[in-house]
Amino acid sequence: MLTPPKYLNPFTDFGFKKLFGSEANKDLLIDFLNEVIREQGTITNIHYLKSEQLGAGIVNRRAIFDIYCENERGEKFIVEMQKVKQNYFKDRSIFYSTFPIQEQGIQGEWNFSLKAVYLIEVLDFVFDEDKDDLSYYHHEIKLRDTKKHQVFYDKLTFIYLEMPKFDKTEDELETRFDKWMYVLKNLPILEKRPLKLQEKVFESLFKTAEIAQFTSVERTYYEDSLKIYRDLKNSMDTAEEEGLKKGIVKGKIEIAKKMLTKNFPVDVIMECTGLSAEEINSLQ
Repeated sequence: MLTPPKYLNPFTDFGFKKLFGSEANKDLLIDFLNEVIREQGTITNIHYLKSEQLGAGIVNRRAIFDIYCENERGEKFIVEMQKVKQNYFKDRSIFYSTFPIQEQGIQGEWNFSLKAVYLIEVLDFVFDEDKDDLSYYHHEIKLRDTKKHQVFYDKLTFIYLEMPKFDKTEDELETRFDKWMYVLKNLPILEKRPLKLQEKVFESLFKTAEIAQFTSVERTYYEDSLKIYRDLKNSMDTAEEEGLKKGIVKGKIEIAKKMLTKNFPVDVIMECTGLSAEEINSLQ
């Protein structure tokens, strides 16, 4: 009989927000962000912001971020966990980045000075265009002058972490960034905290991630979130293997139906499946 996992899966909605989305665990998010954007300056504190962002008008679309926060300098950070590929995923990233830009606008006299915006995507898939380059898994994108090959604007940064490409073993871990990548990818299959991860921040992470310490309510939420993750992954993996677009759509619909029976909000189902509100409502 298989032993149940000791630690949560960070690629579930509940797991990701349990680790990074609460005031009690913001030390984990601060340390993670400092490693991901190391060359941009050290973050000493963060303040969580409202994750639901409304468009400028009543007919505009809205966005719901996994985690949205700002540091002590007022710089904005959107941190997202993305489980499966979506059509126009990069377009979605650009769209999301516009919300923290627009909200900085001030009524009256304003010189258009903006605080930096970072969008960080932790991906459980790889980009098709560089899927064969297994060593390139940390993408950092800025606006760039194509002729001079220099950064044209340094206050807008997109970071994508292709987790499936990261294959270092514990013995190969060299940097703090390596350790974060390793623990996020391998946490559900670990039985104890590795010797290479003895820093205080990882001690805190493993305590937070231990399923046995969850309350009964947390355990229920986690098990529901884990089932949705597994169903979604199985449906997408099967559809990809078959290479049928029809199969992908069918898989999304089946996941949406299951989420509806669990009374998940339509916005959450949209984020997980890529289906529109109209498509989801037609399933009820």
